Amino acid sequence: MQDTSEQAVLRAIETMHDRLSEQLTVDDMARAAMFSKFHFTRMFQRVTGVSPGRFLSALRLQRAKELLISTPMNIADISISVGYNSVGTFSSRFSRSVGMPPTIFRQRAGYASEIRADPEDVRLSDVSLSCEVHPARRDDNTLTFVGLFPERVPEGRPVRCAVLRESRHVTFNHAPLGRWYLLAQSVSADRCPPGLCRDHADRPVAVATSGPITIRPGKPISAELVLRPGRALDPPVLLALLDVRTYALSRLTEQSRPAEEYAVAV
Repeated sequence: MQDTSEQAVLRAIETMHDRLSEQLTVDDMARAAMFSKFHFTRMFQRVTGVSPGRFLSALRLQRAKELLISTPMNIADISISVGYNSVGTFSSRFSRSVGMPPTIFRQRAGYASEIRADPEDVRLSDVSLSCEVHPARRDDNTLTFVGLFPERVPEGRPVRCAVLRESRHVTFNHAPLGRWYLLAQSVSADRCPPGLCRDHADRPVAVATSGPITIRPGKPISAELVLRPGRALDPPVLLALLDVRTYALSRLTEQSRPAEEYAVAV
């Protein structure tokens, strides 16, 4: 049973969904939640892990992803329908958050063939970050993506990442110094093949979060990620999901070994 805080936040999130094309303010969201602006902002951050404005921004891009793969709407109309006055600003933010421009996202039906880390502008440490991943359910056709991100919303390029099949453990050596979030998402080849889950291509089978994690010199860190089905209270996954079959085939071609054996960390 949901507590009062979660119910209030869900009311605000429902208002966000209903008014994505409008210039919604925090005052508007607080009224929907039936709390003062100050109390609402703190409560929303505690329940979801991000600010109301950040959550709304992620919902706009999530909706844009859905429209790109489920409708013939042009990009200009999509940008307006999700609250952007400038197509250029929309395209730029979409590309940075999702990992590819809107036109490419549409061409690929909402999937990425690979996800690469971007270690630029980070200082590496002399310690390791070890992570145990606990799946939501047993599924031999599931890939689990694990990434280290600067924010609670999984978007843009992670500073470190791994893709797991049978393995449920990953270690990032020389972990980057600073404050990070470990975020995971799983995708099943059976449950969501490319082109068949178009209405929800941006929703992973399961998600997990750990953090914030502070990495300091000389102090190895271990963490756990427990995957579970995504909820309305979770910030949307903006980073394009992996195309499971394409990724598995590419790894087999590159490595000439069974797909179930790999756990690639970069």
